[in-house]
Amino acid sequence: MTFIYPVILTKREDGSWEGEFPDLEMCRCEGPTLHEALEDARLQAYNWIDMELQEDDPVMPSVSDVEDLDLQEGQEVRSIMIHYRFYEGWDE
Repeated sequence: MTFIYPVILTKREDGSWEGEFPDLEMCRCEGPTLHEALEDARLQAYNWIDMELQEDDPVMPSVSDVEDLDLQEGQEVRSIMIHYRFYEGWDE
């Protein structure tokens, strides 16, 4: 399965970056550079999706339209693509 969710990134005063997924509750990322913040965003989104899909009755949130997001000055949006593979019934 492939999931694509937007992340809103904000540059801090010290030059580092922080981000938040508007669709994934309490899913945030950060990094000293934009590249590292995006890498952290991929990891955090994967972990969020993995935890949700492990639930008995998973509910994946709808994806926000980037045009509908209310951005503040200095913020930017990037779409994060997560590839998730199910291995149900597979034993090592």
